[in-house]
Amino acid sequence: MPAKHVWLVVGLGNPGTDYADTRHNAGFLVIDAVAATWSITIHQKKFNVEFGRGRIDGVDTILVKPQAYMNKSGLPVKQVGEYFKISYRDMLVIHDDIDLEFGRLKIKEKGGHGGHNGVRSLIGALGEDAFARLRVGVGRSGNDGNDGNVVNHVLGRFCQQEKAVLDKVIGRARDAVETILCEGTREGMNRFNDRRIHISS
Repeated sequence: MPAKHVWLVVGLGNPGTDYADTRHNAGFLVIDAVAATWSITIHQKKFNVEFGRGRIDGVDTILVKPQAYMNKSGLPVKQVGEYFKISYRDMLVIHDDIDLEFGRLKIKEKGGHGGHNGVRSLIGALGEDAFARLRVGVGRSGNDGNDGNVVNHVLGRFCQQEKAVLDKVIGRARDAVETILCEGTREGMNRFNDRRIHISS
């Protein structure tokens, strides 16, 4: 058993330069921002994940970026969680969400996968959905009449208008992670849900 309470914070994304800075990698972007702020180096590798361990305002935290593709990320996360003996109730998963307008964040304590393949894989591997999520809104393309358009949108890079405020969006998501870890999921929900970053025209 761990000597003290530990959080497992998982950012979902796809590995490799082809997918870097795409909408589907919003989870990776947030993990990188948290790591930079708290000087946590993500260089260790085990169970097909990259991870780093450090303290976020005194809270022992392991930051994780699965290196399996999105729809196979569940097993590596399960393995690293079991290795560190971390309860899934002490796990926060960060992922993109097309059903949220770009710039919006939404924190949930548990729930279904909502059509997100990474979350679907996690629930399948863990056998439960009792883990917190931070959903980062990436919006829809306005042309999402079929699955192909949705895939192209999430695997595409942010447009110029989005890029202009992306650092602010990721910064707020980083702040939400810190709030959840240090003050609890409910406080995070009260502070960050249903607020958004406006894109100037």
